[in-house]
Parts: sequence; C-alpha cells; structure tokens
Amino acid sequence: MKPEHNILPLLGLATKAGKTASGEFMTEKSVKSHKAYLVIVSEDASDNTKKMFTNMCRFYKVPLIIAGTKEDLGHAMGKELRASLAILDEGFARSIQKKLIHNSNMEV
Repeated sequence: MKPEHNILPLLGLATKAGKTASGEFMTEKSVKSHKAYLVIVSEDASDNTKKMFTNMCRFYKVPLIIAGTKEDLGHAMGKELRASLAILDEGFARSIQKKLIHNSNMEV
C-alpha cells in the first residue's frame, strides 16, 4: 500500500468536520486568503495544475503534497474526482504531514 493511502481516512474526517476546500477554484481561494494550512494535489492532475499550485504554495508559504489519484482524493472526501484540495485546520494538516513522514521516511 502506498504511504498516501494512510492519509485518506484523515481527509474524510477533515471533510466531515468542514475543514477542507476542494476543487481548483476553492483550493486557490483558500490559499490566497491564508486559510489553507496544507494543499494536496493528485498525482494524475494536469502538469499545469501541479505547476500552478506548486508556484502558488511556494509564494504563500503553504506546504504542498502531491499524492493519490483524483479518484482516491474524491472518494476519501465522499465526492466525485478531486484534483486538488486544501486543509483548513492546522491540526489536521499537521497530522497528515506526520503520517506521510512516518510512513515513508520522507520530508514534507
């Protein structure tokens, strides 16, 4: 199982708690309004989408993770396909980052 699959239950919890924004427009709005603590972009998002969020997150100093597929992210949130989402809660964002670091020994 890929390390990012361990974060999917946390995405579901964050969504149920109303602490996510998904879709390109809402994710971008959350980053630019300084409400996003973490952005997740799917591995199968377009190169243009990945580049846009990489540049935006670097500029606004928001951590970015590229993980999972559109289907994985959407399913975890109880929605259709999702190429991008923002975590709007510092605790959920920290938990997701810790899970990824712990499970794959990578730095986020």
